[in-house]
Amino acid sequence: MKSGDPANRETRYATPFAVLAIATDGAVVTGVRYLPRSTPPVPPHDRVAERACREIEHYLTDPAHRCAVPYRLDGTSFQRRVWREIEKLFPIKTTTYGAIARRLDTAGRAVGGACGANPVPLIVPCHRVLAADGIGGFMGGRQSFPLSIKRWLLRHEGIIDATH
Repeated sequence: MKSGDPANRETRYATPFAVLAIATDGAVVTGVRYLPRSTPPVPPHDRVAERACREIEHYLTDPAHRCAVPYRLDGTSFQRRVWREIEKLFPIKTTTYGAIARRLDTAGRAVGGACGANPVPLIVPCHRVLAADGIGGFMGGRQSFPLSIKRWLLRHEGIIDATH
């Protein structure tokens, strides 16, 4: 999202794991970014952003809740194929980078790249795509902030326990 672009405005919604920067164009959610919890919230700026915040509240109460807010997936045709596979991970299912790669006849690393480029994480739950030997990366890497979010989400959904 370009700063100052009136077609895409950003709401900042505080959650227990991060502040969600939710971009909308007035009709659909166009992006979700995870920001540090210290980021100041910004109230919803339109009905779509308001609905997205309500859907996230439902998810926080019920981790099996599927966000029913309209969204747009902008990306390459390969990325959209990966994201369509991730959209199937309801209710609270997981898969691996390798499993998606086998279904799409590609490499696990390419699937990981598409996961990292997901414009609407949480809505399209890329945190549920795991490595064969652990939780894998998140938000395009293995830094502590993104991985702490992935761990929180996976714990919230009962996929991993508190020891991970």
